[in-house]
Amino acid sequence: MWKYNVAMLLLWVFTLCIILELKVEAKASSHFEREIEAKLKLLNKPAVKSIRSENGDIIDCINIYKQPAFDHPALKNHTIQRVPDFLLKSESPSRENSLNASSDVFQTWQKSGSCPEGTVPIRRILKEDLLRVSSLDRFGQKPIEPFFNSTTTNLNFSSLDADASYFNNRSDAHLVTLGYNYIGATANINVWNPKVERPEDFTTAQIWLKTGNGREFESIEAGWVVNPKLYGDTDTRLFAYWTKDSYKTTGCFDVTCQGFVQISSEMALGSTLQPYSAPFNQQYEINVGIFMDNGGNWWLRVKDRIMVGYWPAELLGNLRHSATLVQWGGQVFSYAVKTDPPHTGTQMGSGDEANGRFGFACYMTNVRIKDYSKSLKYPEYVHTYAAEPYCYNALNDVQYGKDPVLYFGGPGRHPPYCL
Repeated sequence: MWKYNVAMLLLWVFTLCIILELKVEAKASSHFEREIEAKLKLLNKPAVKSIRSENGDIIDCINIYKQPAFDHPALKNHTIQRVPDFLLKSESPSRENSLNASSDVFQTWQKSGSCPEGTVPIRRILKEDLLRVSSLDRFGQKPIEPFFNSTTTNLNFSSLDADASYFNNRSDAHLVTLGYNYIGATANINVWNPKVERPEDFTTAQIWLKTGNGREFESIEAGWVVNPKLYGDTDTRLFAYWTKDSYKTTGCFDVTCQGFVQISSEMALGSTLQPYSAPFNQQYEINVGIFMDNGGNWWLRVKDRIMVGYWPAELLGNLRHSATLVQWGGQVFSYAVKTDPPHTGTQMGSGDEANGRFGFACYMTNVRIKDYSKSLKYPEYVHTYAAEPYCYNALNDVQYGKDPVLYFGGPGRHPPYCL
């Protein structure tokens, strides 16, 4: 009888512990669910109209005055800016020497409808998007990552490349120019759909405009990206990004945080681009340009004519005056770059090396900068850089009488050179 009573007591205690544990888990789960719902409410504003894209995206047409940007404390009294006159004029360099490529690139959602005047198209964030991230507070931001310790490594890079070389988990291949008064940059970017091996990896083809270098910089960026963790698939998408503090706490992709002010009813940041280029086949490219106005706002223009919106001067530091560094090229983020093997197999560009050239390697044509001379021109001094030249590389193809063409990219893991 005594043994029976002890056994029953132990069973009761065990059952009580299970019940308490389940209650704690339920409470924690409930709290997390409330956080998710609050975040979704913050990110997704009431829609005037919603469009379901054939690729699964939902595009909400949001009243232009109620978009997420105006939740930023610095923009509470912000007045939406008018498009500068100089951006309404044709500033595109001559395409006489361009490659035989098509600029008929569009966004998938546009086949399913359009947003009415006075609204802006914003990709809806879903619950499953938030469940993929490790921190709701950092949703839409690039991961925080350690720097190389420059006193204990034998890195060999110029001041032009310092910021790309400091980061542990990023591999760049790009063309770069250094100056003091850049107020714009543009290029036609070849559109591909590279393979991303790991769910946390992403790969881009883009333009950066920066102030500062090394460990401390500001940056505004735009181009295309494949980012499964953020978007939930391996589509190639139009993106924009900004940071005031080297990706530590400020900025984000697209409009996943408050900041970028959208004005276009035609293009949605974070939405899929089509069609893709393919080897031995038609090549497609999209023009991307970033330009500063007289008030220190930086405008994003695509396809030579569509003003997507702008990064307000209120969000920026030294960038509200000018940029000092411009880069064109690609970047792969992965926890398996610059580390012991195996290296990530995430591709950059087309997945082919730069020396594959037109039809095989990803490229940029009509590379231009704008300074206070107010004219678009090819940079006077340029330099190519690759953090891991056996994994991803860059080639600036300069031929007499022709406009230079930047080729860049690579397969990532590439035995026996990049293991």
